[in-house]
Amino acid sequence: MSDFLDNGWSVFVAVATVVSLVACLWLLAVASRRQVMADDNSTGHVWDGDLIELNNPLPRWWMVLFVVTVAAGGGYLAMYPGLGSHAGELGWTSERAYQEEQATARRAMAARYAPFAGQPAEVLAKDPAAMGIGERIFLNNCAACHGSDARGSKGFPNLTDTDWLYGGTPAAIEETIRKGRQGAMPPIAAAVGSGADVANVANYVLSLSGSPHDWVKAMHGKEKFGVCAGCHGMGGKGNPALGAPNLSDDVWLHGWGEKAIVQMVTQGKTSVMPPHEGRLTDDQIHVLAAYVWHLSNSGAAPAGK
Repeated sequence: MSDFLDNGWSVFVAVATVVSLVACLWLLAVASRRQVMADDNSTGHVWDGDLIELNNPLPRWWMVLFVVTVAAGGGYLAMYPGLGSHAGELGWTSERAYQEEQATARRAMAARYAPFAGQPAEVLAKDPAAMGIGERIFLNNCAACHGSDARGSKGFPNLTDTDWLYGGTPAAIEETIRKGRQGAMPPIAAAVGSGADVANVANYVLSLSGSPHDWVKAMHGKEKFGVCAGCHGMGGKGNPALGAPNLSDDVWLHGWGEKAIVQMVTQGKTSVMPPHEGRLTDDQIHVLAAYVWHLSNSGAAPAGK
């Protein structure tokens, strides 16, 4: 009843429920009374010339079953929450039941993950059992964004290459899975200057990775790039501490080309990797981090690919 601010609603629900149960018994008592309506034990209603509605009493077994059902309903309402804000004699709650089920599941999983505890990613990457479990965890929790092959898509990082926004060590990957990440590229067109200045900076960014660009615009954009260097560095090598991408490696997370870069500088971008520490256990996160690490360090595609 937490949705209702006034305790009167709790009283209303409790009274309505009890009255309903009593009304069911009253209805049964009324219906069980046999009233003679005609000499031939009928109600006097005839259909189709010979179809007569008889006035037989309710079967005794049906009446007993009806009473037992009402009594069981009353007992349930006494033992479990159902009468408004009454907690029930057993004190049962759905939240507590859920927590107990989760605890039971975690105890069952602990034995399965025990052999992997304390094992570094380099060792787990060579264990087919660990990688099989890691793959299933990945498919259930990560594939929706990064793809079943872990190669990502526009706006979602490719986990099979060596380009990492926050670092590609097992510890960094585990921290990303556990705590999540929130990357923000602020719109900085006003700080860069005019529209022409933004286009110049875009071409300079393209030049850092040797991508096709207008070298005249790139030359003019080099000085304006100083606005971007605070995060990406003067050489555009990025900053894992901030999650600032390396602009010199020809890896483009949000699109490639002058138009895409101009849009990024003008509009900015916010990306969110949700935390999973409340969703996955520590053992699951450890194995999953090892699986993700091995994707870019073993030269092998995910199992089954």
